[in-house]
Amino acid sequence: MLTEDFKVRFYETDALGHVNNTVIPGWIETGRLPIFEFFGEMSPKTQSLIVARLEVDYLLPIYFGGHVTVNTYVSRLGGSSFDITTEIWQKDKMCAKGKTVLVYFDFQQERSVKLSDELKDRLSTITHPEHSLDA
Repeated sequence: MLTEDFKVRFYETDALGHVNNTVIPGWIETGRLPIFEFFGEMSPKTQSLIVARLEVDYLLPIYFGGHVTVNTYVSRLGGSSFDITTEIWQKDKMCAKGKTVLVYFDFQQERSVKLSDELKDRLSTITHPEHSLDA
């Protein structure tokens, strides 16, 4: 599992003192960035990753001034796509949870590409310690 820790910044909050709902997808993106390194150069001239779906469940408010922990892991491996689950924690409580579906994509041919066994092996190293990968 990948983990990022940081302090909530003032500009990320809204008039109610909560982290704005538009900030959470950005934190989810930050959590999954190291996974992109598995795929090499990211360019429209190569095979790369695209986001096909992003779901966010807002469970509890997140407040300014406190630290947050973003935990990211691979939760499903498919033929040409895989799911990333992201949990956002503050004060030992899960405050948001996201699922991102990423597709390995060939921009030249404009179609998905099968994940190699090597990529699947590397992705399978980023799992939740208490959950197995869904097929």
